Amino acid sequence: MKTKRVFLIVLDSYGIGELPDAHLFNDEGSNTLASIVKSKEYDTPHMKKMGLFNIDGVSCLAAEGYTTGSYGRMAEKSMGKDTTVGHWEIAGLISETALPTYPNGFPEEVLKEFSSKTGRNVICNKPYSGTAVISDYGQQHVETGDLIVYTSADSVFQIAAHEDIVPLEDLYHYCAVAREMLQGEHGVGRVIARPFIGEYPEFKRTAHRHDFSLVPPKTTMLDYLVENGFDTIGIGKIYDIFAGKGIQQTQSIVSNVEGMEKTLEVMDKDFNGLCFVNLVDFDMLYGHRNDVDGYAKAATVFDKQLGLFMEKMKEDDILIITADHGCDPGAPGSDHTREYTPMLAYGKKVKENVSIGTRETFADIGATILDIFGVQSSISGNSFLSEILA
Repeated sequence: MKTKRVFLIVLDSYGIGELPDAHLFNDEGSNTLASIVKSKEYDTPHMKKMGLFNIDGVSCLAAEGYTTGSYGRMAEKSMGKDTTVGHWEIAGLISETALPTYPNGFPEEVLKEFSSKTGRNVICNKPYSGTAVISDYGQQHVETGDLIVYTSADSVFQIAAHEDIVPLEDLYHYCAVAREMLQGEHGVGRVIARPFIGEYPEFKRTAHRHDFSLVPPKTTMLDYLVENGFDTIGIGKIYDIFAGKGIQQTQSIVSNVEGMEKTLEVMDKDFNGLCFVNLVDFDMLYGHRNDVDGYAKAATVFDKQLGLFMEKMKEDDILIITADHGCDPGAPGSDHTREYTPMLAYGKKVKENVSIGTRETFADIGATILDIFGVQSSISGNSFLSEILA
């Protein structure tokens, strides 16, 4: 079968239960899905009908008697639980070693070199919440012009600056400087521009965030698609996550809702290849902020838009829904959680009521997508196309 279009939607942080090695990440007991289904705001009939609650190990709601699609559980093989590593693995690149993190802040020599190259001093240099850091350091930044540099449990070097003090063009330049510096031993997954506006104590982050990602060190599913003449469209953070590598067209978004609206618009276009979507609100707005009801409501809104998407699908279209890690809003702390992720496949050519069980790596999704298009590759992962193809 020649499928013309595949839509791969990543629900950022939509985990479905702790992995066997969760204890290595201090994530025992984490289960994003189990936390949000307890909320009165949660209602996802389309995902339920596709098989979300029929997946191995998912017992937080009753399973469907008969599902409209194929479903399974994906285990992360990479040594990490962040956005970059998760998406890279989905695309067939397993990270054998974890990207560096800085629970005690960045080394002095790194900050000295950064200050020397930018001409600005640095304040903070600690793991911090993005909203709390501008509340605590924003006024000092405004008064001095010093850059707020902070990190998190993820492999990130984040720079916050007020748009009136540091113009966006300058902030992006400073991030590019940091990205060029932070390679090898200090090769963090992402350098992130975090601009904000307002006056103390009412500082607010803006929508002008920009990620400067590490270039994937190996060939991914996206590269193989492009090399073989297929279209690759990224919606949301996809372009940033892959540092543009293997992405031919990109559309930025400001919310999950806009992300699905853009995806629905892409459905009206005649393309031959992959539309790869990241919906980050689950993670950024709700998981990290321990907002169970907000997460649940976002899932409900997504499911309504999913219904519109499913109605618009063409005869040969295939939809795959998955996630890149967990971020259990009901767990202690506010960091990502080491969890299994769902795999829901749907389309007129996809078998109904089929379980692919538990897969050893997210990379099986990338291998399956390449198999759909008949592309040979050397990426990690094993295709499950034969199991789900009607």
